[in-house]
Amino acid sequence: MVTSHSSSLDSLGYAPPDGERTAIAPLRIGPIEAATPVELAPMAGVTNASFRRLCRLAGESALPEALRPAHGGGPLGDGDRLLAPAGLYVTEMVTTRALVERNDKTLAMVRTDPDERVRSIQLYGVDPSITGRAVKILVEEDLADHIDLNFGCPAPKVTRKGGGAALAWKKDLLAAILRETVRACERAVRAAHRERAVPVTVKTRIGIDEDHETYLDVARAARNAGVAAIALHGRTARQHYSGKASWETIARLKEATDMPVLGNGDVWTGDDALRMMRTTGCDGVVVGRGCQGRPWLFADIVAALHGSATRAHPDVDAVMAVIEEHGRLLAAEMGEDRGVRDLRKHLSWYLKGYPVGGRARQRLMHVGTLADLHEALTSMRRRLPEEVPYPGEAVEGPRGRAGAPKRPHLPDGWLETPWLTREQKALLLDAESDLSGG
Repeated sequence: MVTSHSSSLDSLGYAPPDGERTAIAPLRIGPIEAATPVELAPMAGVTNASFRRLCRLAGESALPEALRPAHGGGPLGDGDRLLAPAGLYVTEMVTTRALVERNDKTLAMVRTDPDERVRSIQLYGVDPSITGRAVKILVEEDLADHIDLNFGCPAPKVTRKGGGAALAWKKDLLAAILRETVRACERAVRAAHRERAVPVTVKTRIGIDEDHETYLDVARAARNAGVAAIALHGRTARQHYSGKASWETIARLKEATDMPVLGNGDVWTGDDALRMMRTTGCDGVVVGRGCQGRPWLFADIVAALHGSATRAHPDVDAVMAVIEEHGRLLAAEMGEDRGVRDLRKHLSWYLKGYPVGGRARQRLMHVGTLADLHEALTSMRRRLPEEVPYPGEAVEGPRGRAGAPKRPHLPDGWLETPWLTREQKALLLDAESDLSGG
């Protein structure tokens, strides 16, 4: 899939004895054991089953021989353990109300790839009882092995009604959702006679802005509710994706809680993942934008966290092969017409840094079939030099537009009290309705 080259970690300041690099400890979340402590972050319209499979297979290709699965897909485990050798790959975020209403699009999103090792579902909910009912469906109908709760979404359409990253400001509602999610999981596991527990984790941000931090409150409430782990994106909602992520805040969270802590933000390379873990003490890393158009980033991260200096440096031919495989997977998942249209948004990410020319990029934006895709890529390749190597640092950074900090959109009076009013509760339920359907 990719060609491999060596990359030194010396610049990071590590000097393990006898020239051997020390491997990172596995991440344990309830019965789940991730030999590589990495997680693919949910991204709307990106982390569907096809992209998750590409990322997982890339990660598994870089595993040490002793950890490499004997078969290409499906659950791995023995007794009480469920194994995720190359990490966890989480679905796109789905809303609890849409799931309870059995929205067709949402049900399709949670019926995951049968080859997944661990079925990780991220939920967004604002009402404890609805969240509990959604969890009951996922667990009793054997649709999930791991449930992640989102309290980090900075999108204005969510925060302006008190959802996402804004919800964590309301301590009573936050605690109630966390408690009910964990209890609903436990009840449903017993009712369905599931072999293993279904752990609950939480993803959050530093807070709404620099004056309204919430991450420590989220950690305390999560710990009290029995949540298994917490992931922190080192930015506020005000920052969105701008500026630098505060790894120092991730380190402070690790010092403040005994739960496993996963760090998120500015992991663009395998060396970044290793450096985040070494400098913050976090137990794992979460990768979002860095893998857009670069599913082989998981090969780099797996290699780095297991002590290998090998890195994936695909030339343009290797990238083209991945693009075509991605198209085939999407066509099988969604149908050819919809799948190829869905692929278009990935193409600029895949080809970032490669000198393919504006005309070729424009043509690729209009492909409608797998045959069109193949023809457009072949035509593009004919106009390029015989060798088009990996562009290096040009592709190892932010993907898409990071934007600039912006004032969070919040309901009137939202920050006046950390407790929920009756009017605000009604507004929150309306916020989730706006997101119904996934």
